[in-house]
Amino acid sequence: MRVLAAMSGGVDSAVAAALAVDAGHEVTGVHMALSRTPGTLRTGSRGCCTVEDAFDARRVSDLLGIPYYVWDFSEEFAEDVVADFLSEYAAGRTPNPCLRCNEKIKFAALLDRAIALGFDAVATGHHVRLRDGVLYRSVDAAKDQSYVLAVLTADQLAHSMFPLGELTKQQVRAEAARRGFAVAAKPDSYDICFIPEGDTHGYLVEKLGARQGSVVDAESGEVLAEHDGFFAYTIGQRKGLNLSRPAPDGRPRYVLGIEPVSGTVTVGPASGLDVSVLTADRVVFSRGEPPQFPLRTVAQLRAHGGQVPASADLVDGRIRLTLDEPLRGVAPGQTVVLYDAGDSFVIGAGTIIRAG
Repeated sequence: MRVLAAMSGGVDSAVAAALAVDAGHEVTGVHMALSRTPGTLRTGSRGCCTVEDAFDARRVSDLLGIPYYVWDFSEEFAEDVVADFLSEYAAGRTPNPCLRCNEKIKFAALLDRAIALGFDAVATGHHVRLRDGVLYRSVDAAKDQSYVLAVLTADQLAHSMFPLGELTKQQVRAEAARRGFAVAAKPDSYDICFIPEGDTHGYLVEKLGARQGSVVDAESGEVLAEHDGFFAYTIGQRKGLNLSRPAPDGRPRYVLGIEPVSGTVTVGPASGLDVSVLTADRVVFSRGEPPQFPLRTVAQLRAHGGQVPASADLVDGRIRLTLDEPLRGVAPGQTVVLYDAGDSFVIGAGTIIRAG
């Protein structure tokens, strides 16, 4: 097959490209330029898709003896990932930009161009297994990325390859070292790639402007603090609230709700965070067609953690989920992924619009 290897400049995508070559595919490497300021350099494990990363990807491609190109997707990234991130926060929701990047850039814009140029599939360094068009968790549970790929359609999965699904991260690094890749010990990137400083609040204030509002006690209605932007808060947050006085019972308060029109942030006891029922729209099913509902499932609400058995139904195209045990820190805008209750494969995913 003609395979386009998406090479971020990290160790995972490097080994994925190498394994695709070993499998006998005709492989071409491509690095996606996503930043409109390409001179920005990576700092340790902060940031990705930088000039430094592009050089690292080129060096690996040279060692593999495969063609290598840099494709500019900065416009698509700005519109589909960054603008979406800002609009979601402005609406009081909690987005996942990495998930949106997979959905809109790596497996939409990149894949569409690859197919148009005659490639059969795109290979990436995600830690996930693909069997008969179905996503399964990686053998390395700590690195499993099936959650952030659960929004892919059946057609996108049909043109995707994930060579690392059967390897642990330790094995990937060992394989990279064996092949002499300089990225063998390169740190994994974390945080939001377009906010390499890690100051999400500062970035949002810069882009959205200061929006003053009040922090209010859910039980008494008392104003406990003022803020310059409700987007500095997330559901379940405990630290950094800067409240004027402690709760009457002396226990911590948590962010329970965010109202973007008035800018009101509501805080209260931990018990107010308990969520047992939620609704999700923008539903995608990995096999294309929905399974038979209602069904038993394992729901996951964060990239790492937030897993709980649940009962799911499909009502008017939306997922209605009843959790066996309450979860905390669930917010509109987050993605919920449904897994098979027994075999850990992805059934589908949706974006949470209501949680209570």
